[in-house]
Amino acid sequence: MKSVLKLMKRFFLILLCSGLILLVLNLGLLIYLTYGSVSNAGGWASTSELTGELQENESGGYILTEKGQGILEQYQAWGLLIQDGTGEVLWHSENLPKEIPLHYTISEISALTLGYIADYPTTTASKGADLLVLGHPKKAYWKMMHNTYDYSLIEGFPKMLAVFFLANLGVILLIYMVTTSGILKSVRPIVKGIEELPNKEVYVKEKGLFSQLAEAMNQVSEKLRMQERELKRRESARANWISGVSHDIRTPLSMVMGYAAQLEENQKIPLEERKKAGIIRQQSIRMKNLINDLNLSSKLEYHMQPLRMETLNLVAVVRQVVVDFLNLDLEGKYPIEWEIQEKLQGCLMQGDKELLKRAFGNLITNAQVHNPKGCEIIVQIRTEGKKCKVMLEDTGMGITEEMMQKLQNTPHYMLSDSGISQPRHGLGLLIVRQIVEAHGGTLAFYHGEQGGFGVEMTFPVERIEKGESICTEF
Repeated sequence: MKSVLKLMKRFFLILLCSGLILLVLNLGLLIYLTYGSVSNAGGWASTSELTGELQENESGGYILTEKGQGILEQYQAWGLLIQDGTGEVLWHSENLPKEIPLHYTISEISALTLGYIADYPTTTASKGADLLVLGHPKKAYWKMMHNTYDYSLIEGFPKMLAVFFLANLGVILLIYMVTTSGILKSVRPIVKGIEELPNKEVYVKEKGLFSQLAEAMNQVSEKLRMQERELKRRESARANWISGVSHDIRTPLSMVMGYAAQLEENQKIPLEERKKAGIIRQQSIRMKNLINDLNLSSKLEYHMQPLRMETLNLVAVVRQVVVDFLNLDLEGKYPIEWEIQEKLQGCLMQGDKELLKRAFGNLITNAQVHNPKGCEIIVQIRTEGKKCKVMLEDTGMGITEEMMQKLQNTPHYMLSDSGISQPRHGLGLLIVRQIVEAHGGTLAFYHGEQGGFGVEMTFPVERIEKGESICTEF
């Protein structure tokens, strides 16, 4: 909060200083641009001064002194003296324009005193009872009631506005560059640190305008790295524990399975007891499979399972798994329908053949376990661009929408720290998801068209082999 207030105070001071600088700049520009025009607006004073330089000679005429000639040359003006009462011109300068009359009525004298004779701006002054008129160039003054505005000033007004605009814009840009250079210098390492924060530990020097923000970010970075190290330690401990338990339980479990098999085959034991021994053996096998699944899932989760990648035909791998399950289904309770896209022979990809077979096998096993009375299993394969979709759907009892949401959103108990008070889905589907994701694919669940449970796996493939359609019957 202090950093924010400090930043607001800084920007307020920058705004205040910028306003003062612009005010001084504009006043200076105004004085500079109008100084020459104001000095040029001395037509009235020059006319009054000229009255003293126009002198009467012995013959009753008038002669202009050398100083008076200088005044006319300075203002590029001409002059004339109109006699009181008659309106006759008693004297005029040698540069009098031809269109200027030499006789004036009272109304004409009234008009010229407003500032114009034949469109020439004029200034007047009295010389005794007579009237001295000084005519200026047509573009010397802006034509108004009183000739006090320099014509060049009005004519150059757009240029003046452009100068003001460019000068203000330049000052604003200069202020922006000067003020933001320090801010950018302080912000740049913080932004860079934020970008690198997810990947590595960062440290930003705690100085400058954003020193408190840099300090807070350093604390966050240190806390994240501590949490990351603690998480890795826990993951490693969990993986090692699962691996150790799996290893230690194999020997006694093998003994239980062996003795149970001997008791099951011993004809001297009553049939009821042999059946119990058979149940013990079957449940021991199930326990062994669960331990193997748990160990495999742990290795996949913590990237400890090496992938034996090779170029393989995904269609052929799925077909092999389907054939193996059909050969084991002696009662025919789980017929499998094979549907493949027309003219699709194979999809070549890099993958671990055994893991992929394990994933497809888990899905078929899942359909069989949840439909003990039997069901039909539909396996479909089709391609979309550079992706191959493998869909497995059963016609069994399916699951409710609530169970579907839990299946998609509820984490497995191995990934959850909230205890096991609420049941989680089994390791089979978790292993399938892990194997698919390890191959760069995606997994999705859906309700089957015939009410059963469906799974869709999408894999990126390198090449799609198409040729004549192959009909395979199972």
